[in-house]
Amino acid sequence: MATTPEASPLGKTSAYIDHYDAGLLFPIERQEKRDEIGVDGRALPFQGVDVWNAYELSWLNPRGKPVVAMGEVFIPANSPCLIESKSFKLYLNSLNQTRFDSVRAVAAVLERDLSAAAGASVRVTLVPLSQMGHSADITTLAGDCLDELDIEVTHYQARPELLQADVTQEVDEVLNSHLLKSNCLVTGQPDWGSVVIDYSGPRIDRDALLKYLISFRQHNEFHEQCVERIFQDLSQQCGCKRLTVYARYVRRGGLDINPYRSNDEAFVADNRRLVRQ
Repeated sequence: MATTPEASPLGKTSAYIDHYDAGLLFPIERQEKRDEIGVDGRALPFQGVDVWNAYELSWLNPRGKPVVAMGEVFIPANSPCLIESKSFKLYLNSLNQTRFDSVRAVAAVLERDLSAAAGASVRVTLVPLSQMGHSADITTLAGDCLDELDIEVTHYQARPELLQADVTQEVDEVLNSHLLKSNCLVTGQPDWGSVVIDYSGPRIDRDALLKYLISFRQHNEFHEQCVERIFQDLSQQCGCKRLTVYARYVRRGGLDINPYRSNDEAFVADNRRLVRQ
């Protein structure tokens, strides 16, 4: 059952459970935070997915020999719940001393448990490290980077009113920044990320956009909630017609979270890593 973030394992001492326990997963309803930004969960203004990459993933084969792997987890944005990240880590750790017949069997268990927690179908891909290629999947962000703009910054709490757009100029462009930082909703610990805004519509003022993105620096919210807030603010303040917003967050505890939100029917999530991931 989904409960409040304050009731989650975040910020609390947790036992290290190394035998499989699906009960460690802690779902949190998305709608409470969506209410703050005017999003109706029954008619979302976007589609999307939360892409989790698991770098600390291990279990035992039938003979007790450890297997190590990397995992990709795709949680749809229309699921009623997100999964709190510390509980996700504790759950993955519970596989460490558990025997499974195959990689496929582990993926099936993860898909079943995560789907039950999220309330929607979750897709999982696992690849043993022995089968991983080199770092060909590391990429750079698309579009123009805003980070060298010479601006003065005075706001460090999310301020949608900072955004400006020129309604006399219609553009189709991609902008990005590595200066996104927000804080965990419960613990206040920093979450570092890079963000991409791919849009068409009135030309967004770049100085104003960078000031707005930096204004999340002392804002407390989960990764998924920040990206949805950015999407809504750009839609409402700038009148974007086609809009995709996604953020690539730096991993903590062996997991990174990468939320994608888009109103573009052709949208596809690109899960190639950035260099700091």
